[in-house]
Formats: sequence, structure tokens, C-alpha cells
Amino acid sequence: MTEKFDVVVIGSGPGGYVAAIRAAQLGFKTACVEKKDLGGTCLNVGCIPSKALLHSSEKYADCMQAARYGIHMENVRADFAAMMARKSAIVSSFREGVGALFKKNRITHFSGVASLLSPTSIALSPQRQEIEAKYIILASGSESTQLPFLPFDEKRIVSSTGALSLGAVPKRLVVIGAGIIGVELGSVYKRLGSDVLFVEFMERICPTLDTSLSNELHAQLLKQGMRFHLSSKVTGAQITQREISLTISPDQTVTADVVLVCIGRKATTSALNLDKVGISLSSQGTIPINGSFQTSQPNIYAIGDCVDGVMLAHKAEEEGVAVAEIIAGQNPRISYAAIPSVVYTHPEVASVGLTDAQIEQFSLDVKTGLFPFKINSRARCTGEESGFVKLYAEKNTGKILGVHIIGAHASELIAEGVLAIQKQLYLSDIIHTPHAHPTLSEAIKEAALDAERRAIHK
Repeated sequence: MTEKFDVVVIGSGPGGYVAAIRAAQLGFKTACVEKKDLGGTCLNVGCIPSKALLHSSEKYADCMQAARYGIHMENVRADFAAMMARKSAIVSSFREGVGALFKKNRITHFSGVASLLSPTSIALSPQRQEIEAKYIILASGSESTQLPFLPFDEKRIVSSTGALSLGAVPKRLVVIGAGIIGVELGSVYKRLGSDVLFVEFMERICPTLDTSLSNELHAQLLKQGMRFHLSSKVTGAQITQREISLTISPDQTVTADVVLVCIGRKATTSALNLDKVGISLSSQGTIPINGSFQTSQPNIYAIGDCVDGVMLAHKAEEEGVAVAEIIAGQNPRISYAAIPSVVYTHPEVASVGLTDAQIEQFSLDVKTGLFPFKINSRARCTGEESGFVKLYAEKNTGKILGVHIIGAHASELIAEGVLAIQKQLYLSDIIHTPHAHPTLSEAIKEAALDAERRAIHK
């Protein structure tokens, strides 16, 4: 007999499993279908394992530089296999955690590939089972884009997935694409001893960031020994047993032991059988939706990486909660302007709100505040003096439009900026908020003061 549900979620990444949990909390009989491991790309081969390796490699780098803190260490070595084992253990524990949350919320988990048979029925393979749902939420995620002449084998030509499972640290690593994923994974292997070279088509790294952050990050990564070919394009490859040779325009050749391709991600939709229910993809290959996440079939919704917008786990989570509440008749709102972006390099980079390019695009009249960490007392004490905080605010009103941070713990500090954008705060709100001393967060207050031309410590 066909099992029936109120809500079926296809995909158990951050958007999918959160949507399933919220739907169950709202009283819906809920199921979630996942073709691979619970937690999706983010938990298994994305955010979580990459941050585990970033942290391990950063701890190793700290040990190598301990003398600057008056600590002398001998025979420090990186155990790559142990780092990988730690990463895998963390991933496994979180995967079990998602399973436990499903049990707690009485969510039925189907392991298999889901394809749509009708607006209310789903086929599961390989079990040859059908289930029915009043509402279907598509949260099928995304996958790495590959170059046609350089297909992934996940051993020598790797996506971000393969880069998280290498058997050894490569002597020479070429990273095609110096965006967020590329510079993070490149940082891991540079710290562990790889010669790392980036090939980036654009004229600067992480081009979606505010120009000042991009330029400062580039300078810091150069100091760490990473190399860059900007405004360059890989046009061909020759692979031998000994090495991989890449042709780069204009008229250059570089060689590598491993090539990491990070040129973007694309929505994963091929298995969904969307044509069967009359849903057509956009020109970008994403699933079109309206303001309530509905597809052209009103009872089928879509969220996360398979729809337009930034491909970020926390964006998908917000949409997962919102879509379940919409199905329940509520009226949630997501402030997409308040979705932060983070780069977990050293130093970290975090940004929310408008960038300089967007301010120029919209011809906005703004005032800018900037405060460097090198004159922040806590940063001086910890030896983490690189970077700065930069704020944009409306010139006439002081309403905060953008917060941009490069420096230690930027990923945590940005929360104050996110709240400022979410709640439409003004420079005066930050200025009149006491910040503990000595802390890195004082740099945010000083940047707000600087925007009003009244910085105390600058």
C-alpha cells in the first residue's frame, strides 16, 4: 500500500532537513528522501569537513609560529591521516545527529533517489516504492561544475569533494578558481606543505566581496606563499602518469600533481523528473519559484541551492523554516540582504549588506567608516593584527548598509553586522552600544565612530 504524508522533502541538506523538522514541529506527517548521506553536501563533503581541515591545518601553522608568543616547540609535524580521521569522525557524529533529530520529530527517512510521478506522488529507487504527499519540498542541492576537457576523477582532477579526501598532501596543487571554496581549500594544503598556485579568470580573487576585502585577502595569502595567475583562463590539459600540464592563456603552462577545480556549482535536478509534472528549469538551470517558494505546481515548493540566489547553507536553512511555515498558513519573511558571506581563510573574511560595487551600481550617497585591527587592543595582545572593519551607511541618515570584516574571528564578529542589517539599525545604535574591553568587537564600534568622523582610537 502506498504510504501517504502531508509533507515530503526531497534532499536532507541544511535546507531539506531543517524544512522537515519545522514541518514536523508544525504538526505535519513528514518524510525526507535522501539519495546519499543524511546532511547533504554541506555536512558530508562541504562546510563541515572543510572547516575541520581548515582548523587542524591552522593549529599546525600556529605551532610552527609559536616562537612569536614566547613558546618554543620542537619536532612539530602534521599527521595528515589523523587530520582526515578527525574530520571524518566529526562528519559522522553530525550525520548521526541529523538522524536522531528525525527520530525525535517522528520524521520518516527514506534512503534512495526520488523522482516525481505526479504533483502528489513520488517514486523511490532502487526500492521501487511509491509515496504520496499533499505538499512536496524540493531541496536537491547543488554539485561542482567541471571543465569539459578536465573531468573529475576525484584523485588527481578533483572537485571540492575529492579535495576533502585526498590520500596524501600533494607536492604541487593548482587550484582553478580563486573564489571562496578555492582559497579555503588551497589554504589547507599550503599550510600542510603544498606549493599552491591559483588560476583565476577574474581580475581579483573572491570577486563577489567588497574590493577592499578582496585586495587585502589577496595580499595576506601572498604573504603566506600562495601564488596567483589572475585574469587567466585554463584552455587545455595534458595528463600523464607523472604530472598534469595545464595550458593557461595567455601563453603559459603550469604543472601539478593534483588539480582542484573550483569554478562554481550548479543545481542538482536531473533525477527529479521535473518534466513529468510540467516544471521547466530557468536558463541558469535552477527551479523557478515565486515569492512563496512555489513552483509552477502550487503544491510543489523549492528551496536552497536548486533555486536562484547565493548557494549558502544558512540561506537554505532560513528558506527551510520559511517554506514549512508558509505551508502551515503563516507569513514568514526572509531578509536576503542580511544573509552573511564568510571565507574561512586566515585571516577570516565576513561580509553582509552592500559592497562597494553595489553602492556604485545604485549611485548611493554613503559615508564610510574603517578601523584597522592593528590598533585594536585585543588584536595586539593576541598577535592577530591583520585586517580591518569597514562600514557603509547612508550619508544623510546613518542607516547601516554594509558591514565588511577581514581579520581574526570575522565569522563570529559579523553577527553584529547581520543584526544591524536585519533590524535596519543606524550608526548611532552601534556607537551607543557598550562593547566589552578589550575585545575585537570594539573595532566595529570604532568603525561606526569613524564613519561619523569621531573615532576615539584612530
